[in-house]
Amino acid sequence: MQLLAYIILYPLLWLISILPFRLLYAVSDAVYVLIYYIIGYRKKVVASNLRLAFPEKTDKELALIRKKFYHHLCDMILEAVKSITISEAEIKKRFRFTNLEEIHKLEKENKSVILLMGHYASWEWVFILQAHVNYKGYAVYKQLSNTYFDALVKRIRAKYNSHLITTKETVPTLLRAKVNKELTLNGFVFDQSPRADKALHWQNFMGVKAPVHVGAEVLAKRLDMATVFLKVKKIKRGYYEATFMDIVKNPKALENYSITDAALKRVEEQIYEAPEYYLWTHKRWKHKDKVPKEFL
Repeated sequence: MQLLAYIILYPLLWLISILPFRLLYAVSDAVYVLIYYIIGYRKKVVASNLRLAFPEKTDKELALIRKKFYHHLCDMILEAVKSITISEAEIKKRFRFTNLEEIHKLEKENKSVILLMGHYASWEWVFILQAHVNYKGYAVYKQLSNTYFDALVKRIRAKYNSHLITTKETVPTLLRAKVNKELTLNGFVFDQSPRADKALHWQNFMGVKAPVHVGAEVLAKRLDMATVFLKVKKIKRGYYEATFMDIVKNPKALENYSITDAALKRVEEQIYEAPEYYLWTHKRWKHKDKVPKEFL
């Protein structure tokens, strides 16, 4: 059944991916009508999240953010499809880095990097960073249930020496890279909710207490990697600008979880600046009523 789904859907996805961007976004507009008005994909979750994050806003203001978010979400879906055939030159034009010299400095110092970012603006196209550096790239991701589409996503990322690894593969992969003296750039989109019973750290996020993933910071300290936050800004439809911030060359010197907390604050800043570009469909605050006493 998985193979059949792939055989049926892949040709359609490929045809969509070769569309010029003007037509691609026309498809995105149609998908928006389908997802928002007809299917109503996770509208209750989005509405609940927005109300939690912005208690001061009116229903009209929240409704406007919600519609803008779904437009952006559909653009993200279509941009991910576009990744199948997009050229290196085109994606470099559309996803630009403002201060690549900061990463090149770490590279010259033979320093591997943990790159932290949120589910904000675009995390699909960030893999083009590998075309600008000599690092071997790893990105932690959630494996797709369809093995054929999972392999497709891995092939897309591998074009630029970027390799997807699951959570279970992360520690052994990076330990092996350390032993082999490989210089690696390791991407973690860290701002989603871990299991409450597994959480080592809780923090206020948009004014609501929630568990936080801290694995990236723990690995950085264990393997002596620099940590960097990547701020991504949407300039206009189909164009993004990314900036490297909060570079810490010696994470061991800082208090536990301070790097994670600082990165979470950066994500908050992005959300307050333009909330429609955050991933509101995830149940980020589903554990808000399970906060352990020591974190209250």
